[in-house]
Amino acid sequence: MCHLFSHQPQRNYESQTRSLRIGGHCTSIRLEMSFWDTLEEIAAKEGMSVAKFVTTLYGEVLDHHGEVNNFASLLRCCCLIYRSQSAAAVPEFQGQPILDAAE
Repeated sequence: MCHLFSHQPQRNYESQTRSLRIGGHCTSIRLEMSFWDTLEEIAAKEGMSVAKFVTTLYGEVLDHHGEVNNFASLLRCCCLIYRSQSAAAVPEFQGQPILDAAE
C-alpha cells in the first residue's frame, strides 16, 4: 500500500507560494503543487484563471459564512472534493458548473 503513496513524484508535494489579489488586497497562498495543478484544472474547466477562480470562491465563502477562515485549507478541501467527484463520475455533477453565480 505504501508504494502508492511513497513512489509519487516529489513535485506533487513540493510547496509553492503564489501571490494573488483578493478583494483588492494582496495576499499569498502556499499550497502543494498537486493542489495548484488541481486548481488550474478547475479554473480552466470554468473558463477562468486560477486567480479569478480563487477570488470568486473567496467572495462566495465570504457571502455565505460572513468570514473566511483558513482559506488555504478550504482550497485543499475544494481540490479533494473535485477529485473525488471526478473519480466517482457522479452523474448529477457531470456537466454542471462548479461555481453557481445564482447561489
